[in-house]
Amino acid sequence: MDKTCIITGASRGIGRAIAVTLSMRDDIQNFILISRSEDGLKETASLMNDRKNIEIHAIDLTNYEDVKELITNVGNRYESIDFLLNVAGYANPKALLETTIEDWETTYKINVHSIFLITREVVRIMKATGGKILNVASTAGSSARPGWLAYASSKAAVISMSQTLSEELSEYGIQVYCISPGRCATELRRVLAPDEDQTTIMQPEHVSAVVDHLLSDAGLCLDGQNIIVRKQILPQLNIGSVQKVNPAVR
Repeated sequence: MDKTCIITGASRGIGRAIAVTLSMRDDIQNFILISRSEDGLKETASLMNDRKNIEIHAIDLTNYEDVKELITNVGNRYESIDFLLNVAGYANPKALLETTIEDWETTYKINVHSIFLITREVVRIMKATGGKILNVASTAGSSARPGWLAYASSKAAVISMSQTLSEELSEYGIQVYCISPGRCATELRRVLAPDEDQTTIMQPEHVSAVVDHLLSDAGLCLDGQNIIVRKQILPQLNIGSVQKVNPAVR
């Protein structure tokens, strides 16, 4: 049976790379791409396998009624949702005394609240058949990041949510994954490190390859863990790597 996949933050960066990579798989036929940028989503769709059924939805993930309506419609149209990938993220790095309540609330609305809402609505449908949910956190969520308080703490929340949901949703045959990319050449990274040479760091395609692996049968034993994805800086090796992190010691 053809599978259905929802990807948020699919208009650029890691979300776009994941959408393009997964569109080359034989088992996923239906893609629902979500972002605020319609033009970005159209560009992503143009890069994907044109034999796939691709829907684009330019909506604000903090508009919870729109999100609920969209997921209900997707469930009715395809009868099942097999994969949910929560990739969308927001960052406006500031030190504590420079962080406004508006910045704090926006960061949490996009990075935490929207994941809670869309995951809850998808699980209402997914629990009937099982499936996989993958949340994109960050290495900022598992280490001290002075000057990035709102962003780092929101990503720590994503890691905790993922670990809890992995156990809570297992009774429905739903596996929950969490990946924490390190430095990656995205527009979001340019906000965090505007002077960095992005040709020297990990690329979105490295992350999408890891996601593709996790969503295959080979990823069955990796759910419920915070999986760090970072580029190794070694003389003879220049690829993305995966590390499993023991939540008890991080």
